[in-house]
Amino acid sequence: MTRLFASAWRYFGSLAGRIALLLAVGISLAATGALLVTDRARHNDLKRIQAVRVVASAADVIGRLQADDSGTRKSLEAHQLVGARLISTASAGPTYPVNPYVTSLLRDRLNGQSIATVAHVPSAVCMRADPFWRQPRAAGFHVLDPPDCWLLSLSSRGRPLSIGIDLPPLPALRGSRLAPGFLGLVVVASIVLSIIAAQLATAPLRRLSAAAGAFSRSIDAEPAIEAGPSDVRAALATFNLMQERVREGLRERTRILAAISHDLQTPLTRLRLRLEQVGDDELRERLIADLSATMAMVKRGLDLARSGESAEEWTTVNLDSLLSSIADDAADVGAPVRFTAGCGALVRAKLDALTRCLTNLVDNAVKYGGEAEIACARIRTDVFVTVRDRGPGMPPTLLERAFEPFVRGDKQRASGDGSGIGLTIARSQAAAIGAELSLANHVDGGLEATLRLTAVTR
Repeated sequence: MTRLFASAWRYFGSLAGRIALLLAVGISLAATGALLVTDRARHNDLKRIQAVRVVASAADVIGRLQADDSGTRKSLEAHQLVGARLISTASAGPTYPVNPYVTSLLRDRLNGQSIATVAHVPSAVCMRADPFWRQPRAAGFHVLDPPDCWLLSLSSRGRPLSIGIDLPPLPALRGSRLAPGFLGLVVVASIVLSIIAAQLATAPLRRLSAAAGAFSRSIDAEPAIEAGPSDVRAALATFNLMQERVREGLRERTRILAAISHDLQTPLTRLRLRLEQVGDDELRERLIADLSATMAMVKRGLDLARSGESAEEWTTVNLDSLLSSIADDAADVGAPVRFTAGCGALVRAKLDALTRCLTNLVDNAVKYGGEAEIACARIRTDVFVTVRDRGPGMPPTLLERAFEPFVRGDKQRASGDGSGIGLTIARSQAAAIGAELSLANHVDGGLEATLRLTAVTR
């Protein structure tokens, strides 16, 4: 229950959730309001029909009295006129308020020639005046619904009359309200439609977010699909243009560094030739060593610049085969590298970039940890490749900076070995294929590098 509530809270905290909530509330209120208005209009229509029936009956009785007063009285007293009967003042009981709406309709019907009034009275008034309601009934004949009773008060030939008009009831007038089940269905349908509409409305935003995430992981990410409404297509096109300009800027940086490296080769070569002519052997060796270090630094800087981009095509890689091949190649040259566990995963990557990343990790483990153990594990769609050494590990403060260029550990600085860009290049290659690379000290000693990739689902 707590997890469900947390998921709902996260969803309604998103833009899609807020749109869905706003639409659901708006649609529910609009639909409920429309149903209430419709129900009220229907109720008013039934009241109008009721009034029209009452007016028709009252006008008929008044017309009969005007044509034959004594005969109509006898018919009313003998209950010979269906739907109307004479009610004495005593039977009528208390005075009931006049219904102005029905009375006005009756006067309009008679062209203002009558001063009769009409009042809505309890059904018992008409039932007491009609012996039909007091007759015994055989088994199976239930008492009918009480009549809709109206009291017509008028004066005929100078004598006041109270006439009861009983009409069949209109059941729809009673209980004219919205069913809770129907309102619940309206609310549920509103929520479902709102969620669908919100998901459709925010789909381009999620597509843009996915494209931005892919671009943050790999400079060569696929461009976003430019589909949807015109403003969405314009935003996606702008994003794709931004990606291309960023890539072009990185390519230009690499070209500049390559040109500098190329241009330096000639003067550095001339400088080496001239250093060979130095007469002092010790000085000559020291100068040549410094020059070699300078040339190596230039080369490593160029390698670092090139590590962030790759024009290589994406392909599906059998990870176990690649890891086994890397371990075998290292073992062939005498390096203590072992492939200890496979996972049978296929990953989509750039083969050279992935190989270079793993090779750098293995070389780093062998050089500074004495040996390397390669393993692979899969958890659902996530694949984790670990490269562990048996060295002293790294201080926690250095772990946070290990991927920065030219940052070296104590052992590297003491030996003067290494350039401090091996892990930087490894992470750049990992980023080029959308993978994540992290470092941690193993609980049993040594440093462990973990490369996280996404498996290809079969």
